Amino acid sequence: MAYADDVRRIALGLPESIEAPHFDMPSFRVRKAIFATLPDADHAHVMVSESEIREAVAEHPHCCSQRWWGKRLAAVRVELGAIDTAVLDELLTDAWRRKAPRTLVRAFDANSPGTE
Repeated sequence: MAYADDVRRIALGLPESIEAPHFDMPSFRVRKAIFATLPDADHAHVMVSESEIREAVAEHPHCCSQRWWGKRLAAVRVELGAIDTAVLDELLTDAWRRKAPRTLVRAFDANSPGTE
């Protein structure tokens, strides 16, 4: 089980991440690029790749669903009350990696244990 505070803690723990408003909801950004939003206290939208969205939904159907914007598969909709924080951490980190500049990702990897 995770909470909105867990989303904030994980997202803001990633290099150069900030929280900023996006319409009527908090968003988490790296150098202006949004990698996650909190549409309400019970859900997060995490902007991973289409293949990662499909994988998350297949592996965790009890807490992950597809989020479409128009005709584009755009995010994983996470039910915070049902997701394990380790899975949430992985999704948020993957989303951050997609949006962060390559040099920032390389520096993050160089300082993270267990990454190569």
